[in-house]
Amino acid sequence: MFKSAKSAFTSLPFRLELRGTPSRRMTYLSPVIAIILTLFLGALLFIALGKDPIAGLKVFLVDPFSSKRAISELLLKSIPLILCALGLAVCFRASIWNIGAEGQFTVGAMCAGAMLVWIDVPDHAVSGGVGLILMIIAGVVGGAFWAGITALLRDKFNANEILVSLMLTYVAQLLLMYAVNGPLKDPNGMNFPQSKVFSSEFMLPTLMSGTRLHIGFAVTIVAAIVMAVFMMRSFRGFSLMVGGVAPHAARYAGFSSRNALWVSLLISGGFAGLAGAFEIAGPIGQLLPSVSPGYGFAAIIVAFIGRLHPIGAVFGGLIMSLLYLGGELAQSRLGLPSAITGVFQGMLLFLLLACDTLIDYRLRWKKQG
Repeated sequence: MFKSAKSAFTSLPFRLELRGTPSRRMTYLSPVIAIILTLFLGALLFIALGKDPIAGLKVFLVDPFSSKRAISELLLKSIPLILCALGLAVCFRASIWNIGAEGQFTVGAMCAGAMLVWIDVPDHAVSGGVGLILMIIAGVVGGAFWAGITALLRDKFNANEILVSLMLTYVAQLLLMYAVNGPLKDPNGMNFPQSKVFSSEFMLPTLMSGTRLHIGFAVTIVAAIVMAVFMMRSFRGFSLMVGGVAPHAARYAGFSSRNALWVSLLISGGFAGLAGAFEIAGPIGQLLPSVSPGYGFAAIIVAFIGRLHPIGAVFGGLIMSLLYLGGELAQSRLGLPSAITGVFQGMLLFLLLACDTLIDYRLRWKKQG
């Protein structure tokens, strides 16, 4: 069977050949081509579903910019995506394949929520500002701790970080369900699995009046700039990148692969935990089982759209935020199922990988005879 498959493949009239190192312009052009192709296939999908493709694309591309409130929701949705992608970019550049940002996000949200439940009591002695700082620290530490489990198992037992981080995501979701049905459950919540609604003084201050956009967006932009300097201009960031691209050269230069493992995973988990803390102290205002609609997994696409660069992650997060908001608007205005968001995300990821492959390789027709 394998011989017949091999002979069928070799009989094709074309073959893939390595192009060599692609130019930087082509590398950054790949996400643009993938986005354009995603919109084209999306239009065909709308036609197949019996919808007007112009109206469908308008819902995804125009309506999220139609008002001040719509723009604020777009920026708000991008915060957890960008933060998770910043950490993942560090890991992926170091060739540490952390697929568990969703679990680290969940644990960060749970730890931040537990902190707010503890300090948000009648006659509390903690002021709102101090409470927010404690909440953020709890979220960052929780996310970093959860990523540290992956680092520990990889370091001590050489466990595959892809499987470990992914499986820990489901453990984190079960822990969250236990927390909102047990110690963090609102006693006055009519038996719903949720924490109490946190006081307004423990909520993140808003950036735009009349909207839900909070100060976390400004923190996210600053974090992207700091990470860009760290990854591109610092010795530690350089050692992480060398270890990912050329591990033998890194060992020869004296860079520790063990340090790269721990540093990249702790940074990634910390950013994901920070995103979870911002989510419960921002738009949600309490701890819920559905604290994340898949931000940690979507951030993988965001990181690659941004070419594993912190500034690119900002643009990638905005694009992915468009897909989230467009999917929600398509449900309410066009009557499409909720799966439309996942379909667009899947198309974008597939086309991005295809464009990267065709840039690295090229099709050449075989000479007959």
